[in-house]
Amino acid sequence: MRPRVLIAGGYGLVGGLVARHIRAAGHDVELILAGRNPVDGEALARELGANTARLDVATPDLAEIGAVDLVIAALQDPREALLLAALRSGAAHIGVTRTADTMSPVAVAAAAFASRPVLMLGHWQAGVMTLAAQAAARAFTRVERIEMAALYDYADPIGPMTAGDSQGFVGRALTRSEGLWVSVDAAVSARQVVRRGQPDFDAMPMGVLDVPGLAIMTGAPNVRFDLGTGESRGTQAGLAASHELFIDITGQVEGGQVEIRRTVVSDPRGQAHLTALGVLVGVERILGLDGGALAGPGLKFPESFIDAVAAMARFEAFGVTITSEEAAA
Repeated sequence: MRPRVLIAGGYGLVGGLVARHIRAAGHDVELILAGRNPVDGEALARELGANTARLDVATPDLAEIGAVDLVIAALQDPREALLLAALRSGAAHIGVTRTADTMSPVAVAAAAFASRPVLMLGHWQAGVMTLAAQAAARAFTRVERIEMAALYDYADPIGPMTAGDSQGFVGRALTRSEGLWVSVDAAVSARQVVRRGQPDFDAMPMGVLDVPGLAIMTGAPNVRFDLGTGESRGTQAGLAASHELFIDITGQVEGGQVEIRRTVVSDPRGQAHLTALGVLVGVERILGLDGGALAGPGLKFPESFIDAVAAMARFEAFGVTITSEEAAA
C-alpha cells in the first residue's frame, strides 16, 4: 500500500515546500495537507495530487482522518498534543521546533508510546547544518572545535512556525566548552563571523540541537551555533534572498597537522526551502524511500539516523551549493 503522510501545517510556507519536495522526488505516497482551514490548501492539493483535512493542533483528532504512516508537524505543537496523538495512533512522527532545552517531553513521550520512529529535527534548518558538519568532519582524525553560524536575510520570508521559534533566538543558549555543557547569555556572547569577499556579520548563540548532537557524535569538546543577520549572497547579486550556513571545524587531519576548514552551504531559494529539504531526507529515511530498510521505533536524531554524505548529494540535487575553503582569518 502507498504510505499515507499527513503534513500538519501542510499548506503553510515550510509544510507546502515539504509536500512539493516529496512530489519532486517522485515518491508515490498519499499526501494529506492538514490545518485549521483546509480550504486554504485546496489549490496546492490539486497541484500535487494531495488531499486536505481539517486539523486543530490543540485538539487533534486523527481518527477522523484515518490511519496514517507518518505525521509531519510543520507547525508549533506547544502542548505535545499532535505528537501524542500521532504516537498513540501508531504513526511515525517528525517535529522541527524543539530546542535543546525543550526536548525532555518528547523523549518521555517517545519512550512511552512510540511504535515507529520519532525523528526530532529541532536543529538549524531541520538538520541540514548538522549533516553538513558531519560530512565535513570526516576529513579530520580528531575534531577539537566546531563553530557554526547561519546568516538570515530579512528579505527571506518566514512562516508562522519560524516566527513562533523566534522567541528562542535571544536568551540563554547551550554550548559546549572544553568538554563541559555551558549555558551562556546570548546577548553578551556574540561573535563576529568573517566572510571572504563579503561583509562580516555579528551572530549570537542559540541552543539548537546541533550543539549536543555534534558534540556527542564527533567528540569535539568545543561546539557552538550562532545566528546573525545581513545581506545574503542572493540579495547582494540582485536576486532573491538566499540562506547561508558557515561551518568552521578545527582539528587534526591525516599526517598530524592541525587545520581549520570551512564548509559553506547556500540555498538560493532561502531558509524555508532548505528546512523542507532537511525534512525530506527524514521522510525518505523513515519510510525507506531512500532504499534502506525501515527503521525501528524510538527517538531518532539526524546525526545518528541519516547518512550525512548521501544527504549532501540530495541537497545539491535540489539546487543547494556546498563548498569547502580555508577558514577566513
